[in-house]
Amino acid sequence: MRQFTAQAVKQFGGNRSGSFAIMMAMVLAALTLSAGYAVNLAQLYNVRSALRQALDSAVTSTARDITTGVIVVDDARSWVELFLKTNGALTIMDGERIVLDRIAVDRVQGTLEASAYVDVALYFPLFGADSEKRVRSESASLYSDRKIEVAMMLDVTDSMSGSKIRDLKTAASNAVDALTKHQSKTNPRVRIALVPYSDGVNVGALAKDVVFVEKAGGYDLPPPVDAKKAEIDANTGAWTDTCATERKSADLKADFSDDAPDAKRVRLIDGKEREYLARVNRDDRLNSCAKAVLKPLSDDAEALKKQIQDFSVAGYTAGATGVQWTYYMLSRNWRTAIRNAGLGDGPADADPRNVAKIAILMTDGEFNTAHADVVGDKTVVRKQNAKSRSYAEALCDNMKKDGIEVFTIGFKLNSSAARAVLKNCASPDTGSLKRYYETSSGEELNEAFLTIARNIEALVLTQ
Repeated sequence: MRQFTAQAVKQFGGNRSGSFAIMMAMVLAALTLSAGYAVNLAQLYNVRSALRQALDSAVTSTARDITTGVIVVDDARSWVELFLKTNGALTIMDGERIVLDRIAVDRVQGTLEASAYVDVALYFPLFGADSEKRVRSESASLYSDRKIEVAMMLDVTDSMSGSKIRDLKTAASNAVDALTKHQSKTNPRVRIALVPYSDGVNVGALAKDVVFVEKAGGYDLPPPVDAKKAEIDANTGAWTDTCATERKSADLKADFSDDAPDAKRVRLIDGKEREYLARVNRDDRLNSCAKAVLKPLSDDAEALKKQIQDFSVAGYTAGATGVQWTYYMLSRNWRTAIRNAGLGDGPADADPRNVAKIAILMTDGEFNTAHADVVGDKTVVRKQNAKSRSYAEALCDNMKKDGIEVFTIGFKLNSSAARAVLKNCASPDTGSLKRYYETSSGEELNEAFLTIARNIEALVLTQ
C-alpha cells in the first residue's frame, strides 16, 4: 500500500496536464480582461473624438450664423443643441443621447462656449466597474455682431468688353449674394457700395454738391466761398455729365485725403488768401464719362445686382480715381454729402469694435490715366501710368492707416506694373487669409470674389 501510494504521488507530481490547464485558464482570463479593457478604451476614445468634433462643429456653426445674421444671440442654445444632435447622429454615437449641459455667451468679448456629454454603455463591463461611462467635451468660438461696410471698385474700361464684363457681372453679383444672404431686412449687418470706373467716376446725384467743373482758362480749383456770381460764372464750366476725376490740393497736386467736400481750404489768389471748399474736380480734359454710376452703401441686394447688370464699358483706366472714390464711400466724412444727395445713410463712424470697413479693388490692366499735376491736353492725361500708380498706392496707404482692409483682384493681367500696384495696395496677408488675387478666367474671378466674401466673415471674427 505504501509502495502504491508513493508511486501514485510520484506519478501525480510528474503529471503536468492539470496545472497547464489551470495556467491556461488564468492566462485566457487575463487576456480576455485585457482585450475587453482595450475595447472599452477604444470605444471611449472614439466616442470622445466624435463628441468633440460634433460639439466643435455645433459651436462654430452657431457662431457663424450669429455673425452672418441668420440667428440672434438669444437663439444660440437651441441652435447649438440642434447642430449637436444632428452632427452626433451622423457619428458612431446615438445623437439623441448627447446632452448639452452648459452654454455661455459673453456679449462683451463676443464668445460662445458650450459643454456636452454622452453616457456610453461599455461593450465589456468589467468586474467591479461601472457598465456605463460619461464622456464630456467643451468647445468655444468667437462670434461678431459688427456691421460690415464693403466698397467694390469695378473696372468698366474699354478693355473689359465682351466676355470680361460678363464675367465681372456674374462674379460681382455673386459676391453681393454671398455677403448679404440671410441678413435681417429690418436690421441688416452688411452694406455694399459700387464704384465703377474708367477715365473717371460717374458719381450721379452726388455731383451737384461735391464736384467742381473746371473750365478751360478758368480756375483749376473751386472758386472762393466769397466770390461774386460773375467771378464764379467766369471761372466755372458748365455741366456736361456727372463724372469726376481727382481732387486737387491748393498747389494743384493730387489730394489723397478723405476730407469732406465742404471742408474749408485756403489758397492764394492775387497774393491774397481766400477760402474755398474741398470739392472734387471734374477736369476739363476728361475724355469720356462712364455710363455706369457709383452707388453708395446699400443693403438692397437686388438694386445692387441690377446696377451691376446694367454696366457698360468705355474709356481708359484711371485707377487712382477709382481708389479715391472707394475711399470716400467708406469715410464718415462723406456721410453728410451722401445723405444730402438722398443716397442713403452714408458710412458709419470708424469704430473697429462696431464696424468693419472693407475695400475690394479690381482691374484687368495697368492704371494709366491721371489729371492732377499733369500738364498737357486730353491725349497726355491718358499716358500717366507712373502717376496713376503712385496716386493709387498713396490712397491705399491712407485707407489702410484708417483701418480699412484692402483686397485686390487682377483679372487676366498682362502687366507686371499692374500686378505691383495691386500687391502694394492690398493689406498684408495674415495666416491663410490672402488679400491679393490674380485670376485668369471667369471661373477664377468668381471664386476670388466668393473667397473674399468668406474671408471678410473670418476677419470680422478675428479682428
